Amino acid sequence: MTKGKTKWKVFLEVVITLQWVACFLFLGVASTLLMFYLMFTSLWPIPTLYFVWQVVDWHTPERGGRKTTFVRNWRVWEHLRDFFPIKLVKTAELNPNKNYVVGIHPHGIMCAGAFTCFSTESCGFKELFPGLTSNLVTLAGVFRFPLFREYAMFTGLLPVSKKSLTHLLTNRGKGNAVVIVIGGAAESLFSAPGVNILVMRQRKGFVRVALEFGADLVPVYAFGENELFKQVVFSEGSLGRRLQELFKKIMGFAPCLFVGEHMGILPYRNPITTVVGSPISVPKHIKATEEEVDHFHKLYMEALSKLFHEHKVSCGLSESHELRII
Repeated sequence: MTKGKTKWKVFLEVVITLQWVACFLFLGVASTLLMFYLMFTSLWPIPTLYFVWQVVDWHTPERGGRKTTFVRNWRVWEHLRDFFPIKLVKTAELNPNKNYVVGIHPHGIMCAGAFTCFSTESCGFKELFPGLTSNLVTLAGVFRFPLFREYAMFTGLLPVSKKSLTHLLTNRGKGNAVVIVIGGAAESLFSAPGVNILVMRQRKGFVRVALEFGADLVPVYAFGENELFKQVVFSEGSLGRRLQELFKKIMGFAPCLFVGEHMGILPYRNPITTVVGSPISVPKHIKATEEEVDHFHKLYMEALSKLFHEHKVSCGLSESHELRII
């Protein structure tokens, strides 16, 4: 993956990728500890004023956040994209006069494909889908961390709460693509090279949201996302898995035991190809029945499976690879 690149280019890619991984893993906790530490120094007015500001600004993430084109266009994201590299592939037109609930799979360890393709402009989303605006939604807890919440909102990250989704699909008119990592933290526990396991058979909330607001469903598969790290995958029912599940229930995210190359946290240089499938037309039913939800959920799973099998060989998998939905 480094063939044809200068040493300076390779160095920049490694540094930027390490920075991104460090932010994903540590920035939330580090920023919180820093602010509390400053409370006991002569600089105490700074964190005090910030905490007052955070309370006043508490609901901003659920009201559309503060996405900035400046941050989403940072050159650093191009180096992050090139490290793997990451590519966004369009297979069908998306009408900018509609809204979309986009499901992306799999979660992987750090959602590198989802973040790079939908929270930055480095993969050309606006050029591929003119008139559409993408917002990747994630755990609401991310927006409780001081400072880190601002950084997240600048890239367009928003909470995956009902209030947030309602705002995105009603108060912003048309041309919105709300991107949800359907499998969430539970799916990250299955992430490992060569594994294609999705957690979504009982996850139907995104379908209910699509029906309530009449937003079309779009399946997306990020081929290569599970190849970035090696993980210790505990078997169902084992003590390790039970502890992970307990932690996830309390904290909202799962503690994965993974390792990459070099320093252990640098991802392997494996390409990620994020393939956007065809939209599934969804009518607006504010109070959809369970039968309607099940119907469109089934259509979505079928479309996702078809997308996977149609593109798996061209995206680096063998013909024998299967998709398992649990």
